[in-house]
Amino acid sequence: MVPALFTLLPTLIHYGFHFIAPFALARLFFGRKRWLMAAGLMILANAIDADHLLATPVFDPNRCSLGFHPLHSGLAAAAYTAALLVPNWKIRALALGALWHLATDGLDCIIQGTW
Repeated sequence: MVPALFTLLPTLIHYGFHFIAPFALARLFFGRKRWLMAAGLMILANAIDADHLLATPVFDPNRCSLGFHPLHSGLAAAAYTAALLVPNWKIRALALGALWHLATDGLDCIIQGTW
């Protein structure tokens, strides 16, 4: 039972950070009025994974997505960071979601030992 849990733990962390943590971050950064919509936009930012379709193979468990896929590059991260300065909470929510996505993928790379 316990070894199986340790095998699943990286996957649970990865998808929990992608789809559950944005609710906490949105509540923290967007307040009572907009947090639920902001969380939805942050989760929508996971669409940056569409760039995986450009790779062969599409999924490689031994590949770190950071720096490999175009929407997971340093230039993309700089664009997402710049978007935080746009005075529109929806754009900022998408940007924060994209940056959180990159941080989550980075943690995944560290856990897997591919970064």
